[in-house]
Amino acid sequence: MPDDKIEIENVNTPGRTERVDRAKYAAMREALLAVLPSEAPGLKVADAKQALLPLLPDSLFPQGKTAGWWLKAVQLDLEAKGVVKRAPRTPVHLYRHGPGAARPSTRPASRPRTVR
Repeated sequence: MPDDKIEIENVNTPGRTERVDRAKYAAMREALLAVLPSEAPGLKVADAKQALLPLLPDSLFPQGKTAGWWLKAVQLDLEAKGVVKRAPRTPVHLYRHGPGAARPSTRPASRPRTVR
């Protein structure tokens, strides 16, 4: 049986990990990296959330429910891993950076892929 959980980190509490749903984490990670620019100043978190909501599969995030919590969890994990950085401004602005920060496809995760 494949593990349906993934361990995530939190940039604010180094060394501590939490186990969360793998499918929701993966969907949110893909959507977040798809909308974040690769250079500072990046996007405000609220703007990133609005941009990524259409990219989330309804099967995991019906009507975008719990997307805010998952956005924050993925953001903090990716910051801990150096994939996402905060620009030095207020409110918080995020941008892609470092290993693993390549922009994924913007295709919604629930749509099947066509092999040609």
